[in-house]
Amino acid sequence: MRILLVNKFYYPRGGDCVYTLNLESLLKKHGHEIGIFSMDYPRNLDTPWKKYFPSEVRFRLSTKLLDSMMRPFGTKEVADKYNAILDDFRPDVVHLNNIHSQLSPLVAELAHQRGIKVIWTLHDYKLICPKYDCMRNDGTTCNDCFSNLSIPEKTRKKNVLKHKCMKNSFVASYIGYKEALKWNSERLENNTDAYICPSHFMAVKMREGGFKAEKLHVHTNFIDIDKCNHDSFSKEDYYCYVGRISKEKGLKTLIGAANQLPYKLYIIGKGPMYQELTAISKGHIEFLGQLNWNELKAIEQKARFSIIASETFENNPLSVIESKCLGTPVLGARIGGIPELIDEGINGMTFESGNIQDLTSKIEIMMHHPFDYRQIAQNAKAIYSDEEYYQFLMNLYN
Repeated sequence: MRILLVNKFYYPRGGDCVYTLNLESLLKKHGHEIGIFSMDYPRNLDTPWKKYFPSEVRFRLSTKLLDSMMRPFGTKEVADKYNAILDDFRPDVVHLNNIHSQLSPLVAELAHQRGIKVIWTLHDYKLICPKYDCMRNDGTTCNDCFSNLSIPEKTRKKNVLKHKCMKNSFVASYIGYKEALKWNSERLENNTDAYICPSHFMAVKMREGGFKAEKLHVHTNFIDIDKCNHDSFSKEDYYCYVGRISKEKGLKTLIGAANQLPYKLYIIGKGPMYQELTAISKGHIEFLGQLNWNELKAIEQKARFSIIASETFENNPLSVIESKCLGTPVLGARIGGIPELIDEGINGMTFESGNIQDLTSKIEIMMHHPFDYRQIAQNAKAIYSDEEYYQFLMNLYN
């Protein structure tokens, strides 16, 4: 089978990119021919498919700003280069990932017009929320653009203008609004055969946005479980956070709780709040920056638990999956798809998102709870294995 994987970046930038790269490896392992379509970008991995990649766009002041502003609506350059790879590669399936803004849903429409099956894995809420994360600028969650189907979609989407959701800018929000109208739910659904929702929460939100239940297939993400193999399940007296250092991840809440407790906390990652958070953290909280997998693994596998304190609608975070596959339980915020990944008292616990007092209490409990770390890893590897995911994909592709 020939499968064209489409994602706006082709390097391990975030969860969507890691998923795409893992998917490429998985499908190649099973003998499928794989093509790649992405935006040309300096950090992309080398690939013979890059000759088809449309040029990089940057959404900031520059001589090419107008070109960048038109890219979300579908441009001639994207259409020409995408049609060229469809002509040359002749895929049986086009599997989309994150494509908005840099590539646009034009790639779904062009493939569908040729009778090619289009599968779309959803990594965020862009199909129903112009801002993609269901968050307003003040940090509160929001369903206004999709929660009431009795209101016409055009009217619902005007909320992105009302709240200036895109970068707190009317101009950026207007572009997001027009983009949402062009690639409305009916048009998107007509050009897509199936959506993969990595969480039940995502599927519920998509149905709230008007997408048909029969096209929504719920299946958790997968990882290369072999990378999580290790022999020792002994733990040390610390816990850790792995992820982006940004507002929506609930790091201020986490620091507020951690400052009240004596336990060592390692924070792994980088992001815009790095300096602000290091300034308010006590000495037992250590920021380690970005680490490679082997460095991260060495820390996380020995942690009493990992923590995900998000205050936004997380979908199916790979950080939770990786932690469990290492045999490290997870303390997760009860928001989005996070609670679906945690069996209370078995492989972790949950707390009320944004609640410092509840989080503080749960950290104390997690530090002393008698988890079966080896069993956590064993169970997780059975659920998140690439072979199990492959069977799911083949049923969907066929």
